[in-house]
Amino acid sequence: MLKVAIVQQIDSLNPFLAVFQSSTEIGRLMYDYLTAYAAADQSVTEGIANRWEPSPDKLTWTFTVPDGKKWSDGQPITAHDVAFTYDLMLTDEVARTANGSFVTNFESVTAPDDRTVVIRTKTPQVTMLALDVPIVPRHVWEKAGSIKDYANDRMPVVGSGPFVLTEHVPGQFIKLKANKNYWRGAPKYDELHFVYFQNSDAAVQALGKGEVDLVNRMAPAQFDSLEGKAGVTRNKAQGRRFTELMINPGAQTRTGVPIGDGAPQLKDVAVRRAIAQAIDLDALVQRVNLGYAVKGAGLVPPVFGKWHWQPGEAERRFDPAAANAALDAAGHPRGADGTRFGLRLIGRAGRAYDEQASEYLKRSMSDIGIALDVRLVSDNQLNEATTAATYDLAFSGWSTNIDPDFVLGLHTCAQRPGADGKGGTTDTYFCDETYDRLYAQQLSEFDEAKRVEIVKQMQARFYDQVPAVVLAYENALEGYRSDHFARFTTQPAQGGVIMAQNGMWGYYGAEPADRTAQAQGSRWTGLAIGGVLIGGLALVVVWMARRRSATAGERE
Repeated sequence: MLKVAIVQQIDSLNPFLAVFQSSTEIGRLMYDYLTAYAAADQSVTEGIANRWEPSPDKLTWTFTVPDGKKWSDGQPITAHDVAFTYDLMLTDEVARTANGSFVTNFESVTAPDDRTVVIRTKTPQVTMLALDVPIVPRHVWEKAGSIKDYANDRMPVVGSGPFVLTEHVPGQFIKLKANKNYWRGAPKYDELHFVYFQNSDAAVQALGKGEVDLVNRMAPAQFDSLEGKAGVTRNKAQGRRFTELMINPGAQTRTGVPIGDGAPQLKDVAVRRAIAQAIDLDALVQRVNLGYAVKGAGLVPPVFGKWHWQPGEAERRFDPAAANAALDAAGHPRGADGTRFGLRLIGRAGRAYDEQASEYLKRSMSDIGIALDVRLVSDNQLNEATTAATYDLAFSGWSTNIDPDFVLGLHTCAQRPGADGKGGTTDTYFCDETYDRLYAQQLSEFDEAKRVEIVKQMQARFYDQVPAVVLAYENALEGYRSDHFARFTTQPAQGGVIMAQNGMWGYYGAEPADRTAQAQGSRWTGLAIGGVLIGGLALVVVWMARRRSATAGERE
């Protein structure tokens, strides 16, 4: 049994609604996507489909679903399951809540037979091998009724992934069992449990005592405290996420109707720029992240190389004096008490970063005459406030997919909610004509160099308009009981993460220490994933690659 500590609540087990990183992590274990990302190098590999071919005009894509793959209840996986999933998203606005941007450009999806899926798009779509949408079983979901009311908690939940959800007690635990029908082969252990903790301190203490086997998202001081701890191996990796300070720019529905109660001063881009200019990102990284992070800039973290953007000469330098002058010019003079106006800052209780960074920001904003009222609440309360736009400033963050389309799409006008305040998955309520035009261009650009340039222009526009400040790209700080589990598969192979992957390899490739010892002898007694690549890891990566060839992106 593998026991994993988590501190974030589950917002939904319904893959059409789930946006929390904790929820999508569980979803990746339960459902395969149409294609997948290899563990070793994150290249496109087999998922539900094992072959694909575009038409010469790139408007029609044909995918092949091979015979022999089964759902966890033994029913065959067919092309009709794929077509059903995408058609549900095309016809039901609620089903587009979590991943709607992937299908916005779809014209039609058909399954002419059990093995063939044909997707036609309105314009050429470069992301057709990066459709990070969980494929659901038609024979289960066609009986679901209302998607918004379907909890997807009829245990065991039928899925196609390496694990089957068998029990969930909110706030306590999530239990999954190995899927014996999994087409890649069953995992090497029988049960996977996620155990809730109130905060990361409690989770790290449990790891030290051997009560859990795997922890991630540790605070720097917690990570440092485990150095040399018997039976514990640490993993420091380049993370695929960013932490941001959201600034309510005047939230509206996609039809332009104002919602929420954001401070009216924040509608002025000059005010948002002044707030950003008053934050010393270098100091924040050193004092809060203790150096285990890179200063923030664009929406794509450095781990994704070519897509990552840096402002260069356009960088907003830390300059409180200039920020004060900008606020004066914007018509917000200081009052007798030195305060211009007040803002609410909402964050997550129990998360060390939010607690420490909020105190730092409180002092920074005081320097420019803005009084911050800090409120740290539960995951669900934070989600409710940001969804309803009842915030001024808020801590948030997203894990970025290998293709940047999803995280870019979060900031398009179309991703704002409908008239009822629901649907869509906007991050910051950003709506900008220039940004939207660039988004449409990158989606249809198959020349990679040209697309990279457009993606960087989008990040520059976001940076300039400041609906959020990307504070940092944090290192993934993880720890595991190497006396319980000898090794985990990281993604990518060198310097990669165990948890929060673009896939499920970390859990699927985990190998119990006793099993490894029996099979390999004393040379497998431990593996330092976060350090030098040694023989054991090289072997497990090769084994996984061979196994795949033999058979053929969340809010934080």
